[in-house]
Amino acid sequence: MTAATTGGAVDAIVGGGGLVILPAMLLASGLPLPTILGTNKLTAIAGTASAAVTYARRTGIDWKVARPAAALAVVTAGLGALFAGSVPAGAYRPVILAVLVGVAVFVTFRPQLGLAPDPAKRTRVRVAAMILLAGGVIAFYDGAIGPGTGTFLVLAFTGVIGADFVHGSAMAKMINVGTNLGALIVFGVFGHVDWTLGVLLAACNIVGAQLGARVALKRGAKFIRIVLLVVVLSLVAKLGYDQFG
Repeated sequence: MTAATTGGAVDAIVGGGGLVILPAMLLASGLPLPTILGTNKLTAIAGTASAAVTYARRTGIDWKVARPAAALAVVTAGLGALFAGSVPAGAYRPVILAVLVGVAVFVTFRPQLGLAPDPAKRTRVRVAAMILLAGGVIAFYDGAIGPGTGTFLVLAFTGVIGADFVHGSAMAKMINVGTNLGALIVFGVFGHVDWTLGVLLAACNIVGAQLGARVALKRGAKFIRIVLLVVVLSLVAKLGYDQFG
């Protein structure tokens, strides 16, 4: 319960809540991996939807990007879920680890990144690329693997179309709802969801998501940047340990 609440708060701020929830479920639930992944999607969709509503009410959403990307994400995340567990972790872990190290260095040495919007980046080509990246590539990753998806989305919205961290987090939540829904449908069809446990964890996740979203909106882009770096470094540490530990 504590992990679900904490994960919901982290996820609402900058993504990466799966870093908290999935290890706890692996240790405590005793469920098969596909069922853990499916149950986590039920948990996550409740928190992300709750946070998305809070962000939408309190800040502007670029619907021309978020709406088509979220719709595409339902499909591609579902396709990703069909491949969940079929690709060995060793095949993707080094690539993601290298990307995250690069992200950590980039964010560290670009202290102004995401603190203010950069409208010049919002061109038609970049918007189209953002829709395909968020709704296609990142959504597929979320369905197939998962942890860190929200973080990748925030960084993409910031780097590709020049959103600040607050609006990037807001749009990331919209896409995350789509990815979680698409994956949940597939996991549910194949019976890989513990609905009782999932509903219980979802209630805790909503509480955490509300706390996280409200803190992020109150504290602003600088706070989100700090949390972003913490989450990215945590992902690097976890994947590094899995790879070399």
